[in-house]
Amino acid sequence: MTGTADHLSPREDRLWRAYFETQVLFWRRLAQRLQQDTGLSEPDFAILTALVQAPDARLRAFELSGVTQFEKSRLHHHLNRMIGRGLLTREQCPGASRGTVIALSPEGRSAIEAALPLRAEHIRQTLTAPLDDSRMDALAEISETVLAHLRATDAQDASQNQPEDSCG
Repeated sequence: MTGTADHLSPREDRLWRAYFETQVLFWRRLAQRLQQDTGLSEPDFAILTALVQAPDARLRAFELSGVTQFEKSRLHHHLNRMIGRGLLTREQCPGASRGTVIALSPEGRSAIEAALPLRAEHIRQTLTAPLDDSRMDALAEISETVLAHLRATDAQDASQNQPEDSCG
């Protein structure tokens, strides 16, 4: 039996189930290990990583929203919690009287620098350890192919959803 428009074929279903369960278990395990070993959540880690890689370790909140995919309200509350824990600071944005910049604090820098090697080890233990070199290469190629497709689809969707120019 082959797939129809309404159902996945057995091959597609096998792929989907394995992929879905792998993603769920992988991210659950990584999140648990990160929290246990560092006290950081996945959103904490994403924000701190983005900041440590940013020029002067500073970004606007809207730039961080692209990293976390949080809606504005959720991101605002999460950033406030991280500021309260001493991981971040909020600073006035140069050149924008009402704008703010989120900056990495010394405590935040220490936290992410301690967490990065642990995250690398967690990934090795969880993802790469069961794979030989050829399977690692194959998984990377497959992931890059799907990622390129998703990015192209996102770019196409974004261009179709652009508001029309009302100047005229």
